[in-house]
Amino acid sequence: MDSAKRIMNGTWGEVWLDGEYVSECYGLQAKVSFNKETINLCGRMAEDKKITSISCTGSLKLHKVNSRMALVIGERIKKGEDVRFTVISKLADPDAYGAERVVLRNVSFDDLTLADWEVAKNGTIEAPFTFTDYEFLDTVEAR
Repeated sequence: MDSAKRIMNGTWGEVWLDGEYVSECYGLQAKVSFNKETINLCGRMAEDKKITSISCTGSLKLHKVNSRMALVIGERIKKGEDVRFTVISKLADPDAYGAERVVLRNVSFDDLTLADWEVAKNGTIEAPFTFTDYEFLDTVEAR
């Protein structure tokens, strides 16, 4: 890294939910956790681990501007539909070495916030989710 200005800043992040820009989003995290099984080997005191599967989880953070999530999920989930989405995250800080875009597929939200407010506090919603596939559309290469 040649200077601190190359650190990507989340101010330049954007999110799309099924192709629709989510302007009220102020944060997104998507993680892949490695599920491991303990392996004991003859002649070794230390346990080893083998990855046997992965768990894909994330969270979408939204300013409470509208009822977007209630409208896209609420009625369908009441009817018994297992609602799934495609989410695209983009981070394109103009001082960075490029933009990073990742698509999350088969996104399933874990809950639906119907109401959550407090006097003298700006409204926010955190929408945790799971997903089953991801792909980097653009990456930032080390220089």
